[in-house]
This record gives sequence, structure tokens and C-alpha cells, in this order.
Amino acid sequence: MDIIKINDTSNKLYFIGGIVRDFLLNRECLDVDITYVGNAIDYCARFGKVLQVNPDFGTIKVLVDGREVDFASTRTEKYEKKGHLPQVDKLGVSLKEDVLRRDFTVNALAMSVSTGEIVNYTGGVEDLHNGILRVLHDGSFIDDPTRIIRGLKFAMRFGFELDEHTKKLQDDYLANINYDMSYSRVKKELTETFGCKGQMEHGLQWAYERFINDDIYKIVTPQKVNLPAVNIEKLVNDYPVEYSWLVFAGTLGDLSRLPLTKIEQKILDDLPSKDLTTDFEIYKAFENLRMETVLLYGILHNEKTARHYLDDLQQIKLTLTGADLKNLGFAPSPAYSKCFDYILAEKLKNPDLTKHEELQIAKRFFQN
Repeated sequence: MDIIKINDTSNKLYFIGGIVRDFLLNRECLDVDITYVGNAIDYCARFGKVLQVNPDFGTIKVLVDGREVDFASTRTEKYEKKGHLPQVDKLGVSLKEDVLRRDFTVNALAMSVSTGEIVNYTGGVEDLHNGILRVLHDGSFIDDPTRIIRGLKFAMRFGFELDEHTKKLQDDYLANINYDMSYSRVKKELTETFGCKGQMEHGLQWAYERFINDDIYKIVTPQKVNLPAVNIEKLVNDYPVEYSWLVFAGTLGDLSRLPLTKIEQKILDDLPSKDLTTDFEIYKAFENLRMETVLLYGILHNEKTARHYLDDLQQIKLTLTGADLKNLGFAPSPAYSKCFDYILAEKLKNPDLTKHEELQIAKRFFQN
């Protein structure tokens, strides 16, 4: 894997976290995170055009050879409120102190920019080779419960498994969840996990089933959730949607804690609750809905009905317009809408109806 080249002789710059993990796994990594042992803002501005500076966190974003690179000062953090964003405690600490604030040992690896030496304070290299996800301390999930979802994401992407002690810590937390947490972070991890694309050792359906069966979903809602019979991954592969993560998460029922956008909330609010039997009922229920809502109906109510609409019904359209009705001599009125529904019911029975035949049906409707 090609890692960006930076001319530096300080031996205080280190690639950190995911980029080192992916380098050792020979996988592509799009995010380049580099830590400087000291004040990164003062030191790293020399490498290119400065795009952004955050003094509170000691970070600076620099354009290096056409690529955006994040440089961070080594730091320690403290969770003044468990489950919420941490606060910076100290800047310019040692590299070892910096890596100990991270989630899993495989993400606590560093590699010298100057020499390429791998710095392995926590046994991350060994865990990487053994396919193990291990937290760095027993309070890790209490500090940040989203690490549980992140662990699921890494298990799906790389085929890793939690070590026995980490699994026990996860189970203990899920049995006694503190729901006062940062749900913007929860949503971020859900979107990254169930919107994940690219190379994965396990599929999204595998991750979803573990999400339910291992009670990880309880981070989102305390309500009991049963595993649907539908293969959701196959459904979203057959009918690609913009908010694929929400098709998975929408099965949980209660997403009130998540900061949903208006579009995301509407996807859930528009979900039909009744059984749809006739083609006309199905068409009228779904015709103005986003496909995510139709897929959720298929998962929670009737997959056959959802697929029937998407495969057979949704492309059926009337060619007749209001102008055509007016040309027939029928003045605009609320009856137009009833007329179109009358024609639609016939066209659903016979999709090959021509415009001339639709006109004849319209005449019959108004005559009756």
C-alpha cells in the first residue's frame, strides 16, 4: 500500500491508527492520520497549504501533494461525562500516552514517518495477526459505548473477533446501558457500519444478525427486537437506496434517540401500518414514498408485496392527463382524481392499455 511521503527528520511524526493497521493488512486506507509528539500546529504547517486549524485539540489539516492530511498533537483525554465526547486533558504528551486513549489494540499502532519503524506498545501487531479485537482498558465501553458498534464494524470488515475478556466487558455493558450518551456518535457508527462498502470479510447481513443476536441494538433502544426473516442485505443489493443504513436500523422501531434528518424521519413516518392486498392498494400506498420506506415495509410486513411493487407495479404510469380530460369536455373538478384512480385500477389489471383505451375508460367513468 502506498503511504504518502513526507520529508521529515524529526523522528517525532508517526502514522497512527487505521492507516498503520491497513498498511500491515495490505489494504487500502483513504484516511491519513499523523501524530506529532509535541505541538503539531507549530511544526506541521511547513508541509503544505494549511486548510484548517483546531487549537483546542492541537490538530491541523494540511494539503500535502494534493492530498488532505490531518496532523494531530499527541494528547491525553478524559471523559468528564461517560458516553459523551471526551475533553482534551494534555497536549504534547508522549506517544505511548497518546495511543492508550484509543479503542482497540489493532488501532493503537504507530509507524515512524522517518524510519518506518512500527511502534507496538499494546500488543496490537500480535492481535492483528491473530484476528483479535481487544480494548485497552476495562472502562473502554463505559467511556464510549459506540466502540461496541465500531468493534462490530471491524469484525465485519476484517473478520476479527473480540477476545474473551473484551466480549465479557461488552456483555456486561449491554446488560446495564447508560442511555445518557452521544447519539450523534451512535448514528455515525451505524451509518458507517450498515452503509459499509468495499472489501469485507463478512457481509452486512452477518453484521446485522450479530447486531441483533448479541444485543448490540440495545444501545439504540431498550425495546426488545427480534431478527426479521428477510435477508436485508439482499434486499438493498437488489434495490440500491441512498440511506441503506436506515433500512437496517429502521427495523429497530424506536430511533427517537438518534438525531435524524427530516428526510430520514419521513422515511420512517411514511411506513404503512396496514396490510396491503390488492394491486391498487399497494400502488396507491407506495407511489409517493421513498424506496427505503418500501423496503422497510417488505422487511417488517411483507417482502413479497414490496418486491411486487418494485418489480411489477411502480413502472406502470397513466398516459392520460388532465388536459386530455378537459379536451373531452369534462370541466376540472375533484372528479378528475377519482377518474385517474378508476383508470389506474384498470391499467393495473392490463398494463398494456393504450392512451386511446384510457380515454374510453375515462368517458365511461364520467358517463356513469
